[in-house]
Amino acid sequence: MASAANNRYDMYAHFAGQITRAGFYTGLHRLTNEITARLGQRPPPFKPEGPMPGPIDLFRDLLAFLYEDAQLVREGICPPLDNQDGSLLQQFIRIRKMIQDLPVSHRRRTQRDVDEVAKLPEIEGLPDYFVQNFHYQTGGYLTDESARLYDVQVETLFLGATNAMRRQALKPISEFIHGRDQRQLAALDVACGTGRFIGQLKHVYPSLPVTGLDLSAAYLREAKQHTRARRNIRLVLANAEEMPLADRSQDIVTCFFLFHELPPDVRRQVAREMARVLKPGGLIVLIDSLQLGDKPGYDGLLKAFPMRFHEPYYRHYIEDDVAAILAGSGLVYSKSWNALMSKVVVGRKPKRSLHH
Repeated sequence: MASAANNRYDMYAHFAGQITRAGFYTGLHRLTNEITARLGQRPPPFKPEGPMPGPIDLFRDLLAFLYEDAQLVREGICPPLDNQDGSLLQQFIRIRKMIQDLPVSHRRRTQRDVDEVAKLPEIEGLPDYFVQNFHYQTGGYLTDESARLYDVQVETLFLGATNAMRRQALKPISEFIHGRDQRQLAALDVACGTGRFIGQLKHVYPSLPVTGLDLSAAYLREAKQHTRARRNIRLVLANAEEMPLADRSQDIVTCFFLFHELPPDVRRQVAREMARVLKPGGLIVLIDSLQLGDKPGYDGLLKAFPMRFHEPYYRHYIEDDVAAILAGSGLVYSKSWNALMSKVVVGRKPKRSLHH
């Protein structure tokens, strides 16, 4: 009884903290929009292709989702999380640099300039689809400055809910690990970026061996810094199209917000690689954008997203069939659900070949 009461207390404390955090990022979101509006040189206007949620709808959905996130604490899936954003000084420095960068990124957006990163020496050996200024952000995904600003940028864009959207992966992972010795398992986070989910996962399962794989050396350096207090983490610089990992070596494979940034053929190749390294009976959890038809009233917002941000493969992704991608890779789709602006897709690798 005491444990249940403690869980309820922790849940409400977590919920209150997340609301406060979301309120902060909502204010920051409005501030950046106002600064951008004052810069002028707006991009060409567009007409929404479908229904769009209003501010009240978004706020209502955000609150409901944060309450759902707090249920993870009540159910014992994860404890209340520690500081997600670093010290106040670190956060202030990142926010200041993000605001200072707004005129540059805004000019890039108005001019549709997505090739700035092609001049950087870091592009050597990287695939063409990766060498772009995704979101029109300075440095693309290739520079240390971009890696330092990335998390505050996406949290500002999604009103402080990005970490909570990733945290939805802990539900199926908890079910999979229950009753097992975490020390004897292996988890892989594909396109781990700055390592935020690895930090969340290790907070819950400190003895679980985790590998983070990414194509950006700069983002891996940020991930190393972010997870420096955690043990048994291996960070690998590699292309997810050809992972330097053994067949059937991973019990759990996760991937967040990658598929919508891949061309369709690459998307399928990465899924095949995930299936190759996953053990029979293993778990795969993908979290990415909502797709068309997933949430009433949101299709217009999804179609507008690549008009505001450079996302060349996004429109194809929101019409793609993720369950079919899994099936084509030898995996079995299990279930999916919406998580605010994202969708969680869970699958398994059959214990026996589907061809038998």
